[in-house]
Order: sequence, then structure tokens, then C-alpha cells
Amino acid sequence: MLPRGASARLLRAVILGAPGSGKGTVSSRITKHFALKHLSSGDLLRDDMLRGTEIGVLAKTFIDQGKLIPDEVMTRLTLHELKNLTQYSWLLDGFPRTLPQAEALDGAYQTDTVINLNVPFEVIKQRLTARWIHPASGRVYNIEFNPPKAVGIDDLTGEPLIQRDDDQPETVVKRLKAYEVQTHPVLEYYRKKGVLETFSGTETNKIWPHVYAFLQTKVPQINQKASVTP
Repeated sequence: MLPRGASARLLRAVILGAPGSGKGTVSSRITKHFALKHLSSGDLLRDDMLRGTEIGVLAKTFIDQGKLIPDEVMTRLTLHELKNLTQYSWLLDGFPRTLPQAEALDGAYQTDTVINLNVPFEVIKQRLTARWIHPASGRVYNIEFNPPKAVGIDDLTGEPLIQRDDDQPETVVKRLKAYEVQTHPVLEYYRKKGVLETFSGTETNKIWPHVYAFLQTKVPQINQKASVTP
């Protein structure tokens, strides 16, 4: 419930977190409990590419060349979609990733709050590198939560498991370092504006109640009786 005197005006929120920080899980819980729209720039990009829109075709040319999609393309894509959500509170996920993107967003909308999930990189590395796959079936194992009966072997076929390139330790470390370099100026930008809220921890289920309590003061809940537990 919103505190007395708090306005029920629309909330413009951003969620930030490294790959493997639990950002997707937290975002889905936010939209389950609170009256706002979740906009994932990654989902948006995939949808536009599938539909062959002008922006989708443009983005695909960069991806096919192994290049990062330029700031102005991601900004156009996101701001175009936000025009359809002017009457809703929203949560942006995956945008902005760079300082120019953050500045462009602020040129169009006032960002009210930025939720930053701060999970130690060592914990994320353990999470991501624990994943192994049986290529033929797509079965996924996690060494910590769902290990195979025999190390490195698929339970049903006895065939060897592989690790995706993305999940190999050196790749994970590279991705995390790249995220840190890219996002540090964005965090500083929002910190100076006084809208950054950082939630630190090693487990999503322990971080979530704090995010939930914070958002209760900002945006109406869908179900007032909804439990804080996942």
C-alpha cells in the first residue's frame, strides 16, 4: 500500500544487474505483484528482428557482423515502444546500458527510480559456470542444484555433457568485466541524480523482500494480499 500522502502517479523505473544477477527473476516478480509494465530491450529486439521491422533489420546487420548495436538504434527501439506505454507505470530492463542511452532516456522521460542488483561477481561466476548441457536433447544440468548422476554424463543416454561457450569461466569473466566497464558510468549518473537504489546480496530470494518493500512505497500493488515470499 502506498503511504499516506504519496501520489499514485505513474512510475518510470529501470532495473540494472549483471548477467546472472537474477534480474530476470526479480523483474518477473515485480510485474506479478505490482501494477507496471515490464519492457525488456532484449525481447523487444528479438521481436523486431522476427517481424523484420526497419529497426529490426538494422539491428540484425550489426549482430551478423558481430558488432554491438549502436546506442542510437537501441534508443530509437526503446523510445518508440515506450510511446505505447504512456498511460502505464513501467520497468525498463536491459536499457539503458550506456551513458548516452541513459541521457537519451532522460531527454524523453524523467526516471524516478533505478533498481540496481549488486551480486558479487564470484557468486555470479559460480552460478553461470555450473550449467552443463546435453546437446542432442537440450537437457540442462546445474552442478549445484540439479547435478547429473555421474559427473559430465547425461542421465538418460550416458552421452557426454558440454558447456556452452557463454558458460565457460573465461567467457563469464569477460562478460562480467565488460558489464562493469559499460555500466559504471550509468550507475554514477543515476547516483548523482539521487534515484539509484542498490540491493546487495548473494541470493535472489533474500534480495527480493527488500525490493518488494521498497516498491510498495512507489507503485500500487496488483494484489494487496500477495505474499512477499516468492
